[in-house]
Amino acid sequence: MSDPTPRAAKPRMPLHWKIGIGFVAGLLAGMLVHYTVGAGAPLVEDVTRYATQPFATLFLTLIFMLIVPLLFSALVVGVSEMGDIRALGRIGWRTLGLTVLLSGAAVLLGLVMVNLFHPGSGVDPALAQQLLREGAERAQAIVQDSKGQASGLEMLLSIVPDNVVGAASDNGSILALMFFALMFGIGMVLSDQTPALKTLRRGIEGLFEVSMTLIGLVIRLAPYAVFCFMFNLAVLFGWELLVRLGAYVAVVFGALVLHMVVTYSLALKLIGGYSPVRFFRGVQEAMLMAFSTASSNATLPTALRVADDELGLPKRVSRFVLTIGATANQNGTALFEGVTVIFLAQFFGVELTLWQQFMVMLVCILGGIGTAGVPSGSLPVVALICAMVGVPPEGIGLILGVNHFLDMSRTVVNVTGDLGIAAMVSKGEPETTALDEPAPAP
Repeated sequence: MSDPTPRAAKPRMPLHWKIGIGFVAGLLAGMLVHYTVGAGAPLVEDVTRYATQPFATLFLTLIFMLIVPLLFSALVVGVSEMGDIRALGRIGWRTLGLTVLLSGAAVLLGLVMVNLFHPGSGVDPALAQQLLREGAERAQAIVQDSKGQASGLEMLLSIVPDNVVGAASDNGSILALMFFALMFGIGMVLSDQTPALKTLRRGIEGLFEVSMTLIGLVIRLAPYAVFCFMFNLAVLFGWELLVRLGAYVAVVFGALVLHMVVTYSLALKLIGGYSPVRFFRGVQEAMLMAFSTASSNATLPTALRVADDELGLPKRVSRFVLTIGATANQNGTALFEGVTVIFLAQFFGVELTLWQQFMVMLVCILGGIGTAGVPSGSLPVVALICAMVGVPPEGIGLILGVNHFLDMSRTVVNVTGDLGIAAMVSKGEPETTALDEPAPAP
């Protein structure tokens, strides 16, 4: 007779643990092959050519397949949610202005740090070129196409697309697609809120949810893809790979800390007139939740409660700013994306001009609006920006293994930035409790 008592389902291993295992396993396997058999052995070449490289290419292709609907819907939803701008007036526009200002400062700091310390430089050019030659045909075509990219005024004018469908099908025109998505969202805000428009908004929100679901399914392949990525890279680079990766993590984490401690403190004091010490003391719970979940969306309920109970912000301000900020204000993510693209360019020896780096900065600022507030939501954007400037998208395999820690760290910066903007926007509102007042005695 069977036991009628249902057995409890075994808890699943978190995805980031699986990615970490794949990262370590691929790294160790690649190191072992590198220092024993060698990268040039016929068997090793067959394994990389017919097994690991095709699977890694498939993973990237699936991400590229979903990036257009994901970015378009996320940007449109993020901007259209500012439909209360006309009702809130000054609050909405101040939120938008501070979001762009702090995101720009974050990306600029990241680009300065990565150009100052050069974490990706020093790799043997011959090995980097070998990796490029063995990369997917898609990456090789992207690198070749980047040589003929327009520059200067032509590139600036190309931001405005003459064919939206063509821009969506061209990796190099992703900025044009993002421009169209922003204009589309602004048009939805300014249009009369008719039943047809509300239906359209719900449809785009549905597209966003479906895109996120599919991205989640693709990300499940990440543990196997990162094993293939790291095996291919470690076979070629050996111990040098770990040194470069450690330098990259140090630069990203250091830039995130500087932005949160220095930039936010200055903005709070100079723009909001608030005490940074009092502010950071009040948002500790939200910061801890953000670090634990690596998700701005999952931290939103805690952030709303902190804004009400610890910071004393007006609810009509905090609810508007924090809800928008969970999607549209991703300072830490924008910084991470900029550093990652330049790091991979240094690693593979792809020279980026100052104009190209400026374009990377601009796309990262817009990408901060279009990046989903969920774990690893920035990875598709990073891959797409790499393709846009001629950096092999396979390079994201370098950072997948350390991405979860950096994801947790940048989510703390994102959530803290949302609360900081809410505090600055609340300045002068009648319901605000000033944060520069002495803390009450326990």
